[in-house]
Amino acid sequence: MVVLALLAAACGSDDDASFDQRSGRATTTSPDGSTSTDATTTTAVGSTTSAGAATTRPRAPATTRAPGTTGRPAPSGSPTGVRLTQIASLNQPLDLAARPGEPGALYVAEKGGRVRVIRNGNVDPNAVFNLSGEVSTGGEQGLLGITFNPSGSHLYANITDRAGDTRILELAMAGGGRRQLLAVDQPYANHNGGGLQFGPDGRLYIALGDGGSGNDPQGNGQNLNTPLGKLLRMNVADGSYDVRAYGLRNPFRFSFDRANGDIWLGDVGQNAWEEVDRIPAGAGQLNFGWGRMEGNHPVGTNTPPPNHTPPVYEYSHASGACTVTGGYVYRGSRMPGNVGMYVFIDVCIGDLWALQNGARRSLGPKPSQIVSFGQDLAGELYAVSLSGPVYRIDPS
Repeated sequence: MVVLALLAAACGSDDDASFDQRSGRATTTSPDGSTSTDATTTTAVGSTTSAGAATTRPRAPATTRAPGTTGRPAPSGSPTGVRLTQIASLNQPLDLAARPGEPGALYVAEKGGRVRVIRNGNVDPNAVFNLSGEVSTGGEQGLLGITFNPSGSHLYANITDRAGDTRILELAMAGGGRRQLLAVDQPYANHNGGGLQFGPDGRLYIALGDGGSGNDPQGNGQNLNTPLGKLLRMNVADGSYDVRAYGLRNPFRFSFDRANGDIWLGDVGQNAWEEVDRIPAGAGQLNFGWGRMEGNHPVGTNTPPPNHTPPVYEYSHASGACTVTGGYVYRGSRMPGNVGMYVFIDVCIGDLWALQNGARRSLGPKPSQIVSFGQDLAGELYAVSLSGPVYRIDPS
């Protein structure tokens, strides 16, 4: 039995939760209490092998707010339906990235630590990189995310190492050079985040969860002195970073709208609500409220922080939903009726959705275990299933 415990599912428990791929039932497991829960240690590295710590304190929060709309009924009419075309099958694929300057190539991260490449529909039998000796693969851990810099000269990987801590690595596509850019101690085994993307500003954006357990026991989401529960913006030249957004629980997947630079982020909820957040290009540092807020809803007796930014969309667990997988705003050419729509999914329901003007509509397919989306150099979309398939999203 293969278990999807990669996302901090919110299935009515304060403990970490895993998802049974075969039955679709949510099962809870206790967090790894053996790991130290002392203050988080962060190291930003700028040299080739080991380098001294060069941490940058996040800036004070701004009060810029993004407009928020939630769950209103869908307007009449539907987006263009889609179908999924399987283009490959890999071993627990988790993420997909296109390399600038290499049309027709799609690089895929496998949970166990290998990076594979699909070229013109054919999977290269040899791994581009093999990090399996460095990666912990339990539960929500593994090789969680990959991306390329704008020139395509380096691949960046987000891994949980053998100790269960986050490491951000820079890997040269030629010559074998590598650097560790960031090291973050994880107090628990869940809520590691995992997404990596380069923004239009040439900076590396890194999504980190709140450090795990349930209900953010360390208060990391609202603490600007830790990178946990944050979306970081890094200068890869020296490893320095600042905080683009905070108050996040487990932002497993996020993306940039290539048309305007907005950031769209799926933040996995706790017990009742999943949310989609948007950071408009040019907005100040935003606070999405966790662990005082779950979407638009106070957690326990908490009240919203004064600078709370609500989600652009939220949905409840009432109909079996449990874990959002953030996607992309479609900007390709093969499905003109869907241009400008945000495509995403909930792992437990498995219904592929499009979000437009705050309204969610089904695109038709109900694939299993979609844990990531990707886009190629032309802006066409792909979906990755932990059970093996890599799909191209085609017009129906």
